[in-house]
Amino acid sequence: MSETNDQLVLVSGFSGTGKSASLRNIRNQERWLYNNTEAGKRLPFQNKFLNKRISDPYEVLGFFDQAIENKDKLDGIITDSITFLMEMYESVYVLGSNDTQKAWGNFAQFFKELMQDRVVRWGKPTIFTAHLLDKLDTVKHEMKTEVPIKGALKNNGIEAYFSTVVSTKKITLLELEKYQSDLLTITDEDRDLGFKHVFQTRITKETVGERIRSPMGMFTKEQTFIDNDCQLLLDHLTKFYAG
Repeated sequence: MSETNDQLVLVSGFSGTGKSASLRNIRNQERWLYNNTEAGKRLPFQNKFLNKRISDPYEVLGFFDQAIENKDKLDGIITDSITFLMEMYESVYVLGSNDTQKAWGNFAQFFKELMQDRVVRWGKPTIFTAHLLDKLDTVKHEMKTEVPIKGALKNNGIEAYFSTVVSTKKITLLELEKYQSDLLTITDEDRDLGFKHVFQTRITKETVGERIRSPMGMFTKEQTFIDNDCQLLLDHLTKFYAG
């Protein structure tokens, strides 16, 4: 069993910035399991994913187990989103519990079981999406942008479980002129709109309060903004870890 998953990605962002749309170019979609935790919300593009509508958080663990047993039949797993998944756990298993302290402990353990056991044993491309929230750090008097999570997990944040965290953004073409790389393509539609949906891969001075992260050397300064394309991102990870 591999001790790490080099193809583990968290795509975080505010609503309407292109999280789900970034999945559109995934290759061989019929070999990808898609865990839909957001009340059956449809993806904004036609797709052939193996769509599973999640109504109980433990179904996600079950689908990971099935995928692990049938690795040769699947290429990857998407969970959209981890935010709604954990909110679902709170609603189903914490609220109304006779022992809320124990229930919150189980809340944290569920997430750790997912990330430290199932994701590791799966060992193949794994994508989670997550919603972001701005909040004021009253100690440092600065804004922080992070994936909201409750209980003991709040201390470190769920981003700590990922080696690669990108953030979806809408950036003007004027700003993108500063960044030129083979991972950023400006289309005619982008020019008509005057902005582009992108992944931000590195912290900038304007975004020091965010939890974007990746291994050292994975992205150059010119690759701070890249196409919001999960397949492009996975291919880049493959190339990076291949050395």
